[in-house]
Amino acid sequence: MTTQGRVVAVLGPTNTGKTTYAIERMLAHRTGVIGLPLRLLAREVYDRIVALRGPSVVALVTGEERIVPPRTQYWVCTVEAMPDGMGADFLAIDEIQLCADPERGHVFTDRLLRARGQHETLFLGSDTMRGAIADLVPHAQFLRRDRMSELTYTGQKKISRMKPRSAIVGFSVENVYAIAELIRRQKGGAAVVMGALSPRTRNAQVDMYQNGEVDYLVATDAIGMGLNLDVDHIAFSATTKFDGRRMRPLAPNELAQIAGRAGRGLKNGTFGVTGDARPLDDGMAQAIMDHRFTPQSKLNYRNHALKFGSIDHLVRSLEAPADHERLVKAREADDLKTLKTLAEITEVAARASDGPSIKLLWDVCRIPDFRGISHGEHSDLAATIFNYLHQSGTLPNDWLARQIKRIDRSDGDIDALSKRLAFIRTWTYVAQRKGWTDDESHWRGETRVVEDRLSDALHERLTQRFVDRRTSVLLRRLGQKEAIVADVNDAGEVTIEGEFVGKLDGFRFSQDKGAGAAEAKTIKTASLQALAPHFHLRADRFYNAPDTEIDFTEQGGLMWGKDAVGKLVAGADAMKPQVEVFVDDVAGPDVTQKVQRRLQHFIDRKVAALFEPLLNLSRDEELTGLARGFAFQMVEGLGVLPRTTVADDVKALDQDARSALRKHGIRFGQFTIFMPLVLKPAPTRLRLVLWSLHKGLDIFPESPPPGLVTIPVEAGAAAGSDTMSGYRNAGTRAIRIDMLERLADMLRSEDSRGGFEAKADMLSITGMTLEQFSDLMAGLGYKAEKGEREKIKAVDAAIAAPVTPAEADAQAPESAPVDQIADEGTAPIAAEPAEDPEVAAAIPDAAAAKAEIGAPADAGAAPEMEVFYTFTWGRQPARGGNRPQQRQGDKPQGKGRGKPQGKGGPRGKGKPGGKAQQSFSARPPKKEKAIDPDNPFAAALMGLKNNK
Repeated sequence: MTTQGRVVAVLGPTNTGKTTYAIERMLAHRTGVIGLPLRLLAREVYDRIVALRGPSVVALVTGEERIVPPRTQYWVCTVEAMPDGMGADFLAIDEIQLCADPERGHVFTDRLLRARGQHETLFLGSDTMRGAIADLVPHAQFLRRDRMSELTYTGQKKISRMKPRSAIVGFSVENVYAIAELIRRQKGGAAVVMGALSPRTRNAQVDMYQNGEVDYLVATDAIGMGLNLDVDHIAFSATTKFDGRRMRPLAPNELAQIAGRAGRGLKNGTFGVTGDARPLDDGMAQAIMDHRFTPQSKLNYRNHALKFGSIDHLVRSLEAPADHERLVKAREADDLKTLKTLAEITEVAARASDGPSIKLLWDVCRIPDFRGISHGEHSDLAATIFNYLHQSGTLPNDWLARQIKRIDRSDGDIDALSKRLAFIRTWTYVAQRKGWTDDESHWRGETRVVEDRLSDALHERLTQRFVDRRTSVLLRRLGQKEAIVADVNDAGEVTIEGEFVGKLDGFRFSQDKGAGAAEAKTIKTASLQALAPHFHLRADRFYNAPDTEIDFTEQGGLMWGKDAVGKLVAGADAMKPQVEVFVDDVAGPDVTQKVQRRLQHFIDRKVAALFEPLLNLSRDEELTGLARGFAFQMVEGLGVLPRTTVADDVKALDQDARSALRKHGIRFGQFTIFMPLVLKPAPTRLRLVLWSLHKGLDIFPESPPPGLVTIPVEAGAAAGSDTMSGYRNAGTRAIRIDMLERLADMLRSEDSRGGFEAKADMLSITGMTLEQFSDLMAGLGYKAEKGEREKIKAVDAAIAAPVTPAEADAQAPESAPVDQIADEGTAPIAAEPAEDPEVAAAIPDAAAAKAEIGAPADAGAAPEMEVFYTFTWGRQPARGGNRPQQRQGDKPQGKGRGKPQGKGGPRGKGKPGGKAQQSFSARPPKKEKAIDPDNPFAAALMGLKNNK
């Protein structure tokens, strides 16, 4: 017995969350394997893990299905199909109490003794296994989990009096069909779940039940193995079953395993008996409610150390007795019986003469007898498969194709389709065996297609036979002059007399489209009349609902949870939208007015909360004159104004007016005047809706994902949508307004007339490559001249040294709008990471950026060339334009910040001779510019000028 890693037995009754706990523990490890008792349950667990981690790292391996991605980390398997020797970090076995099962118990016992995870192993199951596990795995730890809800015995009840959301359990196909037919006649229909169904058919039937199309479920004991269903009551139609050998009564722990499916989570459940089943005696019923059962004293065992010297040696090794008092020899299983039968066939015995041949024979004997025709028929098929494999190495394609084609028919009744499904499961199993066919993926696909086609046909037949969604009883009641009461569940589904008639979406009724034309009008009229009380109750609940339950969509819709209850329409101004409600006329004016008031309160509060800075600005009575007029424009622009549209007004503002406006958070940027607080994602999302309503757009622009520095420019977007989104279009991409202002700060220190190259900080702040940056600069009005030169490698140790993110942040220039440089100390705006995959892939690090700028090439080597761009201002200066012109109060270019670089500088590298650019002019000197009144030092400068 292996003692690797931590071994924990998680024991307890049903509805304790054991399987969920195992999934959580497995996902906490790098790799893991979980073994489950049923193919249906394996598929359910696989779907849950795929939903959490994606399909690329999760494998599903059963006898008839194999999905193994290249980067598999987590394996979901049936217990029989669990791979050996994987060395996964985590391993779990579910329903470990099946060690005592007479048919399959030896497989679970083998996993209990030998299967281990490198770091953690879990055994999940009933508390009856505590003593056996303690004896066989002495180092195991135990974790007890209690049921999350109560289970109560309710005695015997007729099927006709069974409440909705009940499951009736039978132990034979004939019994299940008979009960389903009875429920169809009395209740309108039932879903059918059996272990013999394919996962596709079973899921379709369960979905029909879970979605409320039917309120009853008829099933075999397959639902007892961990399948999660919304069942309130379990009713046993019998308490005995045929176990393959004889009819026997079910033990209390077996009944409890099935009864425990009633109730889910914290919801209590009940169980009882129905039909011809005799009521449970008090002691058994109490034991099931208290979860007290006789411990498992003996576990079925079969030797795993097989000997393949001869067929006789293999048989003797399979029948070897156990060496522990807890283990008992398992009864002869189908695979061993098939092996003994094939050993008596002369041709098979002659072929199985060496170890590899005997191993192959044993693998063939382990093909499950899905067909269940007879032992002789199954043995003959196994002998044929073995002879083909031994002679040719693979099964003949034409022979295999004939076997599958014979089954590929979707006609016939339920019994015929069920038999074909059992037959195709055999070939699905064969197709999954590695090396048995010359094209494994082809034959797996062929068998899967046939199984899916048969599964869909079987689901259709089951629904046709056992579900009647429009019973004659419903139509007769609708035609009577009696009051009809409608029931509406939490999902909004409307039923009348237990029959589904439609769905209530918010305050509008959507009729079920399954109704025929003749009855549709009658059903709708009766439904709306019956729903009148529900409209008032729902309106009261909606009026008292918190704002967190209501939201608006990016197209102006108003939602209550998942239901559309209205839409926004344009009001007197952009900041005061109105609402239009979606309420059926039959609900009445009171309901309409109540919904109208609640939605108006919601949107008014939403505007007040997200645009509080703007509202405060509009209410500031201290603002007068030009400042008040500019504040009005900011409110009209919803907190964002392109500077070009208000350039004259900005120039007209004196310093007192600017100071008063800045107190409200207004920032005067070079390209945009904006309020940073309303550029956040939530205000931006609402601003786009309000702006679109005010503009009368048919399709509203969507809010960009938060955190992106640049986004692609959307072709055909309405003019101004980029500004309302908090971005500015520049070339093929739009750059975020606040980051554009930070870039403008960097550009002011460059010689935009003589030309300059992009710095690493410029590329870093935008998250762009040099080519993308050139397109951005062209969109901002610069001319980008592309050139090529010899690349010079850096020799300066300071340049070669790596720069940490903290040092890069410390070296980044402060970001402040041009009008704030002299009179306002603003903190720099940190460049946010580009989350757009297209942008993120192009972000160069600091070293790469410096490499693009260039360094001397190694002597003696072939010259390495690099591309560079020289940027110059490409537009004619215009009043109110966006050119990054020098303003009074800043350092003049050519002296300090904008000084052209000489030999060795970035501009000199690409010039002949490496000399700095010089400019000469024969024009007379320009007139001295007037002092800009925008400069906070204007008065002091005027005094210095007068004192010259």
